[in-house]
Amino acid sequence: MILTLFLFGCGASKSKKENKTTENGIKKPSEDKNSKNQIKPYKEVITDKAKSDTGLFTVHHIDDNYLYEIPDSLFNREMLMVTRIAKTATGIGFGGGKQNTQILRWQRKNKQVLLRVVSHQIVAADSLPVHEAVVNSNFEPVLYSFPIKAFYKDTLNTAKNATVIDVSDLFAKDVKALGFPESKRKQYKISKLDESRSYIDTIRSYPHNIEARHVKTYVAAAPPSNASTGSISLEMSNSLILLPEKIMKRRYFDQRVGWFTSGQTDYGLDAQKSKTVRFLDRWRLEVKEEDIEKFKRGELVEPKKQIVYYIDRATPKKWRTYIKQGIEDWQVAFEHAGFKNAIIAKDPPTVEENPDWSPEDVRYSVVRYLASPIPNANGPHVSDPRSGEILESDINWYHNVMSLLRNWFFAQTAAINPDAQGAAFKDEVMGRLIRFVSAHEVGHTLGLPHNMGSSVAYPVESLRDPEFTKKYGTAPSIMDYARFNYIAQPGDGDVALMPNIGTYDKYAINWGYRPILDVAAVNEKKILDSWILEHANDPMYRFGKQQFGAPIDPSSQTEDLGDDAVLASSYGIENLKRIVPNLIKWTAEDGKDYKDLKSLYENVLSQYNRYMGHVTANIGGVYEYYKTYDQEGAVYTHVSKENQKRAMQFLQKQLFTTPEWLLDVSIFNKIESAGSIERVRSFQERTLTNLLDQGRMARLIENEAIYGKNAYGLLDMMTALRKGIFSELSKGATISVYRRNLQRAYIEQLETLMTKDQEPIPERIRRYVVRTNVNTSQSDIRAVVRAQLNILQKNIKAAITRTSDTMTRYHLQDVRERVSTILESKQYIIEAQSKAK
Repeated sequence: MILTLFLFGCGASKSKKENKTTENGIKKPSEDKNSKNQIKPYKEVITDKAKSDTGLFTVHHIDDNYLYEIPDSLFNREMLMVTRIAKTATGIGFGGGKQNTQILRWQRKNKQVLLRVVSHQIVAADSLPVHEAVVNSNFEPVLYSFPIKAFYKDTLNTAKNATVIDVSDLFAKDVKALGFPESKRKQYKISKLDESRSYIDTIRSYPHNIEARHVKTYVAAAPPSNASTGSISLEMSNSLILLPEKIMKRRYFDQRVGWFTSGQTDYGLDAQKSKTVRFLDRWRLEVKEEDIEKFKRGELVEPKKQIVYYIDRATPKKWRTYIKQGIEDWQVAFEHAGFKNAIIAKDPPTVEENPDWSPEDVRYSVVRYLASPIPNANGPHVSDPRSGEILESDINWYHNVMSLLRNWFFAQTAAINPDAQGAAFKDEVMGRLIRFVSAHEVGHTLGLPHNMGSSVAYPVESLRDPEFTKKYGTAPSIMDYARFNYIAQPGDGDVALMPNIGTYDKYAINWGYRPILDVAAVNEKKILDSWILEHANDPMYRFGKQQFGAPIDPSSQTEDLGDDAVLASSYGIENLKRIVPNLIKWTAEDGKDYKDLKSLYENVLSQYNRYMGHVTANIGGVYEYYKTYDQEGAVYTHVSKENQKRAMQFLQKQLFTTPEWLLDVSIFNKIESAGSIERVRSFQERTLTNLLDQGRMARLIENEAIYGKNAYGLLDMMTALRKGIFSELSKGATISVYRRNLQRAYIEQLETLMTKDQEPIPERIRRYVVRTNVNTSQSDIRAVVRAQLNILQKNIKAAITRTSDTMTRYHLQDVRERVSTILESKQYIIEAQSKAK
C-alpha cells in the first residue's frame, strides 16, 4: 500500500464535494479565485523566499511580512501576552517596563483565525449552576481577525497539521493592547501612530514562547524628549507564552505575609456576595515522588525543577561572581522551606556551545545587563494568572546602579568606614554592594514585595553593637529599604553595614513555598495561620507594606533604621557632621574637577532630608499592624503624644534652627556661584509642606477627638510650630536670611490652607496612594490656622518696635502685611466661594 503525503491544496485534485466537507466543525472553504480572502495552496504562500523559525509556532518571514503557522493542537489553548517597553527614549519609562498583560487564545472560525482575549477575573466552578451566568458575563472580545492564507496538512502525522495566517498588521498597525498604554498616550498628548516610521524589527519563535519586537513612532504634542520631532519612538516587546496545561496548586494570600499576588472574583464560593480571592505569585517548587518520604521526615530534598538564573553575556566579568552570590544567597531561605539547591546561578552557554540560546527564550530567566544611565535595577516576573505560577523572570540590571550604590554607601557609612571614603570604591567593595542589590532584586522575582516594616524591629542601640549586627544584619529582611548602617558611630567597632537574607525572609519563603502535601489549596489555611500565629507578636516577623506619597505609618518607611526615628536620625546627623568637613579631602585628585565633590555633597543633603522625613512621619502618625479576629489588639494605633512632641522638638532643633554645619564656604566656592541660601530654604520648605499636609492635620484632630488630653492634637502641633519658627519675636533678636525665608514659607503654607482644599489624587496613581481625606473648609483646620495668624499678627506688631536690625524690621513689616492680606482679603474670597457652592 502506498502512503501519499498531501499538502492541502498543493496540486492534488479535489472535487467540489471534498472541498465542502467539514473538519472539527469548521467548513473548509472552496477555492474561489475571485475571493478577497482566498485560501491558497501552502507552497504558494510559504515560498522558497521564506526564512522560517520553528518553535511554539513556525514563524515565516517573507519580504516585509511575518506569517504564523499555528498547529491545530494549539487552537483554543490559553496563552499569556506580556507587553513591555524594550527600548525607550529619555523620560519615557525604562527598558523592561511592563505595560500590559492579557490571556489570549487563537480560534479558527470559517475562513478566519480570531485572536480572542480571555478573562479569568470572574470565575465559578463548571459544576455549579452559576457557571453559566459567569460564562455569559465573560464573552471573549476579539482582539484581531486574520484571514487564513493556507493550510498545512500531513496525512502521515496529523499532529503537524497547521493553519497559516499573516500577522504583520497585528504588530505594524496601532493595536493599543500591544502598544503604548492609554494613560501614557494622554500624558504625552499622542494623537496617532505614524505608520511610515513604524515597523516590525524581529519575530522569533521558541519552544514555549514567541517574541515580537516592533518599533512604534507616535505623533505627540508633548514628547518628554526630542521635542523637535513632534513624536515619540520606542521599541515594544510582546511575549506570547503558552500556559501550562496542568495548573499549579495555588497558595492563598494573607496580608500578614507580604507577597505579590494574582486574583479572581469567584462567584462559586459559599458566600452571600461575590468574593475576590488572591493567591501567591511563586515558582512551581514540587517534591519528587521518590523524595516524598524524606521530605516528610524533615530531610532537605531537591525540587523537581530548580529555579535557575543565567547571567547575561553582556555582564562585565568582574561583577558576575557577585551577582551569582546574590542569587544563591537565597539558598538558606529555601532550606527553611525544605529544599536544597532550589535556586541556582549559571553562566549562559557561549555562542559556540549553543548558538540558539537566547535570553528572550521563556525557558531561561536571565539577569540582563543594560548599558543605561538609569541608576536602578528591577526584578519583574511573568506569572500564570490562573494559579500565580511564575513562568520566568528577567532581572534588569542597569549599569549606573553602581553610582546609586556609591552615593548611598558614602553618605550612610563614610563617617565610620574607610572603604567608603572616596569618590570611587575598590572592586571588592563595589562587588559586595552589587551582591546586596542582586539578592534584593531576586527576592522580588521570588514573589516578595518590599517589606518596609522590617527595619523597626531592631532597637537603635543594637545597630551599634558588632555582635548583634554580625548575627542579624541591619534589618530582618533584605526586602526592606534598610540600606546601610548610618547609626553606628566611630569607636563602635566592626559593626555590620548592610542587611542579609534575614529572619523575615526565611519565614516568608517557608510560608509561601513549603509544600503542604495531601492537602487541597482551599484547606491549607489552618496550617498557614498556625505558622503566622507562632510569631505573631515578634517584630522580626512583621510585614509592613510600602507607602506611596506621605507615609501614614511611621514604622513602614523607606530608607530608615531602628525603632526610634528621632534617636536614629540624631546619630545619622552626627555622622553627616563628620563627613562634610572631609568632603574635599576624600574627593581630591590632581587634574580632576569638582563634579564628584558636588555630587557627594548633594547626597549628604539628600540623606539629611531623609532623616527629616523619617521623623516628620511620627507627627499625626498611625501604626498599622495586620491582625485577624483571633489576635488581640488594634490594627491601627496612633503614635504616642510623647513621641510626637519629641519629633517636633527634633525638627525645630535640627532643621528649622539653621543647620550651620551644612554651610561650608570652602565647598560652595568650588561647586557653585550661588545657591546655598536657596538650598536651605527648599529643604526647610519641603518638610514644612509635609508637616502641614491636610491629611496629617485631620489625623491629629481625630486623635484628639478619641483620646482627649492624652493625644497630641492639631493645636499642640500648630502652636509648637509657630513658636519655634518665630522664636525671635519675643526677644527682639535679629532674624537671619535663612530664618526670614523659613518664616515667609510658613506664612505661604498657612495661606494655602486658608484658601485651597485638599488636592485630588491624580487618576494614574490613585490605586497606589493611601491618604487621609478631609473636607478642609468644614474641619477645624481653618479655624486653627486663622487663630495662629491672629496671634502671629499681634506678636509681629510688638516685635517690630523691639528690633534694632534694619533688615529684620523690613522683614517683619513685610510679613505683617502678608498676614493681614490673608486675614482680611482672603476671607471674603473664601466666604464668596462657600456661598457659590
